[in-house]
Amino acid sequence: MTIAIFGLGYVGCVSLGCLAQNGYKVIGIDVSRTKVDLINAGKPTIIEKEIDRIIAQQHTAGTIRATTDYIEAVSQSEVSIICVGTPSTEAGHLNLDYVYETARQIGSVLKDKTGFHTVLIRSTVLPGTNAKVGEIIGETSGKKLNCDFAVVSNPEFLREGSAVQDYYNPPFTLVGTDSDIAAQIASQLYKRVNGEFIRSYVSAAEIIKYVNNSYHALKVTFANEVGNICKHLAIDSHEVMRLFCLDKQLNISPYYFKPGFAYGGSCLPKDLKALKTIAHDNYISTPVLDAIEPSNDSHVNHAIRLVEKYDCRKIGILGVAFKQGTDDLRYSPVIRVIEYFNGKGYEIRLHDDYVNAAMLVGTNKEYLEQHMPYMEKMMLKSEEEVLNWAELVVLNRKKADDEETISRFKDKQFIDLVRVSETIVPGNVEGICW
Repeated sequence: MTIAIFGLGYVGCVSLGCLAQNGYKVIGIDVSRTKVDLINAGKPTIIEKEIDRIIAQQHTAGTIRATTDYIEAVSQSEVSIICVGTPSTEAGHLNLDYVYETARQIGSVLKDKTGFHTVLIRSTVLPGTNAKVGEIIGETSGKKLNCDFAVVSNPEFLREGSAVQDYYNPPFTLVGTDSDIAAQIASQLYKRVNGEFIRSYVSAAEIIKYVNNSYHALKVTFANEVGNICKHLAIDSHEVMRLFCLDKQLNISPYYFKPGFAYGGSCLPKDLKALKTIAHDNYISTPVLDAIEPSNDSHVNHAIRLVEKYDCRKIGILGVAFKQGTDDLRYSPVIRVIEYFNGKGYEIRLHDDYVNAAMLVGTNKEYLEQHMPYMEKMMLKSEEEVLNWAELVVLNRKKADDEETISRFKDKQFIDLVRVSETIVPGNVEGICW
């Protein structure tokens, strides 16, 4: 198999050398004559550990070469990999002109070429780019997407300074495509790469790099804010974060990374406020910590707007505690939703298997008496009563028969705050952020 790589910058140069080292013939394409000449002299276009040796070896073996002639390269290849730059505009938007121009070039060659052609997008692009690239290639070539050619979103996870090692040892190899043939070809390309090969939705593959890097930026700033607080308290910040990272059940785990409703309870709000107070008392700026509570509040408001959208006056809520499996109502975010709609004159009925207003004692009893003395009148004895009464039902807990329940009450609108099922067909149910 021969592969054409568009763009001989960081990602393109590393991909060129590593794919050749894995047994493929690779042609690099770049508008820069300097980069083309470097590859054809057996030299890399970048400074990066190991890549100089790999490029030299593969040049000697005759498995790599470079050209400015895209027609020649695409004509002689079965796979094209787009690694061109996606610089930011002055306004901060992503400039995809190079990606789209590459698509036009590929399409113009495919017009007179036979055989299935696979296009992999390695450049970091916005969601929707895959579809646009497919559209451009189809219009330019006259060929049919996923019949004569396919476009695969294949984000890279390379770090400068360890790019070759990262190429061979990624956390996983991800492809997003609607074509089974293209997925199989991509799997073959990466068969000598460690890590799981994952096929996902095109849009998910397009956005994941932005999510990854935004989270990495968040981690750096979070650790630095913790470090500043610790320094002012004469605490070893590196020891604190070492201990933090030892927790693989909650801190470094998928546990909290599931889009859903806002956080609540007695611990998270209280302890976040305490840490912010420590910073404030020591005159330490903590913009990341300060932004957490307003962001959480905005998510509660988002849930309220979502319910309002359907203009139903009889609202049923299943699950009232701050999380399932507890009767703790303190700082439950759904309480704020109840308070809002009660204040607007909506009718509300509630049920929670773990909360029985008539039997509440201690802290919960005090909380209700102070904040929601009217809530007991809203409580019904069973979920079935709520379901039969309501026009719109808010799901704030999960049950095994939720999918059947939603199907049974087709005349009700459901708002899902916890993703009760991954297989529900959209219709009379809408998720808060899915």
